[in-house]
Amino acid sequence: MLAWASAQRTSVCTSQALAQQWRRRLVRHRPACGHDSPQQRSLASRDLKDGSNPASLNVAVLGGGITGLASAYYLAQQLPKAQITLFEGSSRLGGWLHSKQIDVGTGNIVFEQGPRTLRPSRPNGWVTLDLIRDLAMEDQVLMTSKESIAAQNRFIYFPDHLVRLPGPGSSLFNVLFSIFTEPLYKNMFSASLTEFFKPVRGNIDDESIGSFISRRCKSSLADNLVSAGIHGIYAGDIYQLSVRSIMPFLWAAEEAAASVTAGFVGGWSLNWPQDTALEASWAKAPPASDTIQAIRNSSVFTFKKGIGQLAGRLEAELRESANVTTRLLTKVDELQLEQVDGVPNMSLVARSDGEITRQSEKESFTHIISTIPGKALNSIIRPASRLSILSLTPSVTVMVVNLYYPNPSILPARGFGYLLPRSLAFEQNPERALGVVFDSDATIGQDEIPGTKVTVMLGGHWWDGWIAYPDEEQGARMAKAILQRHLGVSEEPQAVHVGLQRDCIPQYTVGHHSRMAQAHEALKRFNGRLRVAGNSYNGVGLNDCIRSAREVVMGLVEGKDEKTGLEAFTKDYAPVMRQKKD
Repeated sequence: MLAWASAQRTSVCTSQALAQQWRRRLVRHRPACGHDSPQQRSLASRDLKDGSNPASLNVAVLGGGITGLASAYYLAQQLPKAQITLFEGSSRLGGWLHSKQIDVGTGNIVFEQGPRTLRPSRPNGWVTLDLIRDLAMEDQVLMTSKESIAAQNRFIYFPDHLVRLPGPGSSLFNVLFSIFTEPLYKNMFSASLTEFFKPVRGNIDDESIGSFISRRCKSSLADNLVSAGIHGIYAGDIYQLSVRSIMPFLWAAEEAAASVTAGFVGGWSLNWPQDTALEASWAKAPPASDTIQAIRNSSVFTFKKGIGQLAGRLEAELRESANVTTRLLTKVDELQLEQVDGVPNMSLVARSDGEITRQSEKESFTHIISTIPGKALNSIIRPASRLSILSLTPSVTVMVVNLYYPNPSILPARGFGYLLPRSLAFEQNPERALGVVFDSDATIGQDEIPGTKVTVMLGGHWWDGWIAYPDEEQGARMAKAILQRHLGVSEEPQAVHVGLQRDCIPQYTVGHHSRMAQAHEALKRFNGRLRVAGNSYNGVGLNDCIRSAREVVMGLVEGKDEKTGLEAFTKDYAPVMRQKKD
């Protein structure tokens, strides 16, 4: 959600042939006469594994966030004869992708209430780029190069000042000087040396990130550096989050190389079998366009009108699809597997909220793809508790405060922004902020006028257990206090926007992998009629969500009833550590 760095990958096993088909623009490349292309006809006429024809499919997608939008889009491409219904409980589509155009009098600026940039890293980032290409959005992309000030300058605030992290543009002398003089890096050098000789873990299934780093290195390394990075992605507590699910390379390197450091310097890599088809399709595909290749080589990217522009384009595509129906302000209250003439189907009961609230009749669908949070899915399944394991994934609430200052030189440093570690003294962070993004440097080109634009993120795991949250006025006051204390910014902003994102980031706590494996088995009882995708399962980043949407739809197109969307958590698709041979 916070998108400081790319989150963990999301994937499900795919076949090489289907992976290649996904790279074709099936809908966009229809002949002028209006007939389906050969690729579309082959998919639309082929029987699925259960003997049904795709033309008879009636698929419901639950949730209109980015995963739901992408799922409906991929379904419309791959199954143009199927009927697709997208259910969304709120009045808008896009979920956490919410870009606001703000008129400040002399021009418009963009405030992001959710993720603001994407990383083009493979494989998941490249899946998103394939989608951008298919949507003909290349000309709307804004890139931040690896040589930019935002790519080179990323900071952590500790103990009372900004500390630049090693990265592009850093000289070896400056890196070493910082490591040996900055309190942020206390024990880092000695911990790296002694980590070689630490004993390998015993017979345990999982461990918290904080416990793992403390055991292998030093607790100061976990509390100072690692916690700050996790604040930027998960807004979570390193002593609750799973190292196996969030940092799988570290977990695997200890076992395979007997040391994390040895894993890094010894040329080890973690390979997911489910990525093979994707990599093979890219290897055989025609060369990418100059624009796509440039985006691949960038540090991060976004869109001219904000990250929400991607959701808007998907929504527009769905409106133009004759076989897609979108139902806003419609909440699904019940979901159940039933037999219709001896064939399994999913039934649901939905409630439409408008001027008059009404209870709908029971509706039947051949398949349902759920992209709503796992806890929400469990609450509507009937009989109750069939997916109770999904209710064990908690989430955190984040307050996002956007501020704009006409003065373009108000900040004492330039770069992407800074994060706050858990070890920071309370008097330096009584507001419980997670980090600050310097949007003016991170997303250059969105605004019509110059100035300084920053985003302060508050809460996350610090607010766990709170029964009430700060209101907008309090949130703005807290954000301004942070900027004054840390950066010396005392000017009043010209524009402020405060948004409370409730339960926006799922927390993959210790044992998440095993719980998802159990959820996979529970979902198999639905005979392939109910499948899941989204950030509750295998990656909270936007790229992860798009990849999961693509894979869950591909599994449905393949007609495999054992597919659930959670295959990545089974032994058949376990990642393999390999060492590069000289």
